[in-house]
Amino acid sequence: MSGLPRLVATDLDGTLVGADGAISDRTAAVLRAVEARGVPVVFVTGRPLRWAADVFEHVGSHGLAVVSNGAVVWDVAEERARLERPIDPALGLEVCRALRAAVPGTTYAVEDLDGIALEPEFLERYLVPEGSRRAPVEELFDRPALKLLARHEELDPQDFWSRAEVATEGRLVITWSSSTSLLEISAPGVTKASTLALLCDELGVAAADVVAFGDMPNDLPMLGWAGTAYAMANAHPDVLALAHHVAPHHDEDGVAQVLTGLFGLDEV
Repeated sequence: MSGLPRLVATDLDGTLVGADGAISDRTAAVLRAVEARGVPVVFVTGRPLRWAADVFEHVGSHGLAVVSNGAVVWDVAEERARLERPIDPALGLEVCRALRAAVPGTTYAVEDLDGIALEPEFLERYLVPEGSRRAPVEELFDRPALKLLARHEELDPQDFWSRAEVATEGRLVITWSSSTSLLEISAPGVTKASTLALLCDELGVAAADVVAFGDMPNDLPMLGWAGTAYAMANAHPDVLALAHHVAPHHDEDGVAQVLTGLFGLDEV
C-alpha cells in the first residue's frame, strides 16, 4: 500500500467487537475520525443482518456493510440490500445430502434476510427469533438462501470443516468462525473477499489501497485479497500465518490502535 489506506475493511466478532459484544467508545471514536477523513469503514462480517444491525451506527455516513460472509451488501442508510448472492436451493440440497451421508449427525439451518429457519435437531447457541421455522432441511430450503449452516455436536471445528470439504467437492464455499463445530456455507465463489472486491470496484478503490482486519478462517480470503492485512493477536493460527501484520488483541482495541497509527490520529 502506497500512502494512506483508501478503505478500511474489518471483521466484527473477535476483531472490532470486544468480548462483551460491544464496540468500545475508544474504537467508535477512531472509526469516526477515519470516516471524517473521507475513508469508508466497511464492516465485513459473517453475522446475519439481524446481528450486524446492532453495530451499524458505527459504519459512518456512507452506511455500507458486507454481511453473511459476503452474501449481502447492505445499504444501512437506505435499509435495503444493495447486492444479494444467494445459494440456489437445488444445489444447496444436493450439498446437504452429500455432507450428511459422509458425516452422519450433521444438522442444518438456513438464513435469509427475513431470519433463520432450523431443523428440529439443530442446537442453536444464540437466541432464535420468535416464530423461526423448524422443519427438515428439505422443507426449509424452498427458496434461495443467503447462508447454509451445518452443525455437528461431536466433531471439533477443524475436523468437521476438513471432512465437509472432501464430501462437498467444492460445490459451495465452506468456512467457519465459531469456537463450536458450526460451518458457514455460501454460494459458489461467495466469500468476504469476492464481495468486498465487487464493492471496492464500484467505489473505485483498488485492493492495494485497502487495509483489512480479521481473526478467523472466514477472514482468510479477505486478508489475502487486501493490500494490507492485519490478524488480531487473538486470531486463529492460519490467520496469523497469512496476514502481513499482527494487531493487538481485540479486547485491547487492537483495530483502533492500528488505525490511530496509520492515520496519525490523536489518541482518544
